[in-house]
Amino acid sequence: MGIVSPDQLEKMAVVARKYKVETLKITTGQHLKMLGADQDDLPLIMEELGGSLPSGTPHAKVGLHNVQACSGSPLCSCAKGDTLNMGERLQKTFSGLVVPGKVKVAVSGCALNCCEGYVRDLGIFAKKSGWTLIFGGNAAGRPRIGDVIADKLSDDEVIRLAEKCLGYYCDNAKKGERSGHMVARLGLDSLLKAVK
Repeated sequence: MGIVSPDQLEKMAVVARKYKVETLKITTGQHLKMLGADQDDLPLIMEELGGSLPSGTPHAKVGLHNVQACSGSPLCSCAKGDTLNMGERLQKTFSGLVVPGKVKVAVSGCALNCCEGYVRDLGIFAKKSGWTLIFGGNAAGRPRIGDVIADKLSDDEVIRLAEKCLGYYCDNAKKGERSGHMVARLGLDSLLKAVK
């Protein structure tokens, strides 16, 4: 979820200087790119950083990517929900889940949707009345706004509904098919009937 400690940042800077890395870039996919690093040094760099950063999901065309979450409450004055706790719960719940295609998950603390949940496979955002769950969004080459599956959900309810949505996706998607393309192919009513 993009969380790093001051010690981890210091270690990245020390390693970058040691190997004469010109620029560090933290990507939207929560990967660290070391621009200008010598290819021969990469195994050494990875070894030195291995113990200092939380392990994430490797970049892949198929599989669950890291959960993206905004700061949420109590860190953001707009937030109506604890996004970091919810993101961590989702990451733990779906860690190791085998899915037919790439799955991106976003958790936002308010309806402003800083993490762009409407264009993620699974988007969740908070309101005063509870969590709203969106499914089937995609921001790629064939964009699709996700569908609101339910709102006014408690923490436990949003986790259970997310499990049902991803279960339906696993059971019905073609290999490599994104959730939004599956929903467009099978119809929203089919998904709603299966998960409600």
